[in-house]
Amino acid sequence: MRLATLRLPRRTAAVRIDGELAVEVGAPDVGMLLADPRWREVAAAADGARHPLSTADLAPVVPVPGKIICVGLNYRSHILEMGRELPEYPTVFAKFAEALIGPYDDIELPAVSRAMDWEAELAVIVGAEVRNASREEAEAAIAGYSVLNDVTARDYQSRTLQWLQGKTFEGTTPFGPFLVTPDEISGAMTMQCEVDGEVVQQADTADLVFSPGELIAYLSEILTLRPGDVIATGTPGGVGHARKPPRYLGDGSKVVTRIAGVGELVNTARRRA
Repeated sequence: MRLATLRLPRRTAAVRIDGELAVEVGAPDVGMLLADPRWREVAAAADGARHPLSTADLAPVVPVPGKIICVGLNYRSHILEMGRELPEYPTVFAKFAEALIGPYDDIELPAVSRAMDWEAELAVIVGAEVRNASREEAEAAIAGYSVLNDVTARDYQSRTLQWLQGKTFEGTTPFGPFLVTPDEISGAMTMQCEVDGEVVQQADTADLVFSPGELIAYLSEILTLRPGDVIATGTPGGVGHARKPPRYLGDGSKVVTRIAGVGELVNTARRRA
């Protein structure tokens, strides 16, 4: 099953994707839908208003997550290109909901940064409350997968040892287009990022150091994860900051982020005056 959040006049709606149609399922967004323990049954049985997917204005698939937890240095290829050793534990940091944009919205390039970098990532969306979860419980708590690009202000990120300030600029993080439930995914997923038509990142999620289940189990040792929480699982090699010379997004840069079987983001970077 595929779910999305549709923008409509004066409201939003959670929808189930049926071929070329978006069918309303009775909740205002996917995050609110996941708060219902019966969300799978509710979404599967819903028969609400229908909208053409071809003209749909999609919001971030979970517009206001309670938590957005990001993982750094989680692809072997990216760790090696950054000159680091494989970590013993996940490197985690946070992002706030104000950073999120829809799957086809413009990426806002802040006036104060000239080092905005791309980071294609697999996003995991939590579908059940978990605390101190076993690996099996953690995997069972996955509502589905989505696509996220953790666009990063490298100049702000490197100002201190803490990364938050470079990771959560408002209007910079495309997220969506869909939540795809695990039953539709078979094996590892291939990820790709293009900038202005050039493939800059390409990887397989088999290259992850810590899997989605391992991440949920680890994070649930620290705090309770709840339905609608989002975990961005890290980016593979190929980021602009690691290039020689470094390469960053400019006004008008087109960024396409895709994960096979999950979906595609298409965004244009626009400089904020």
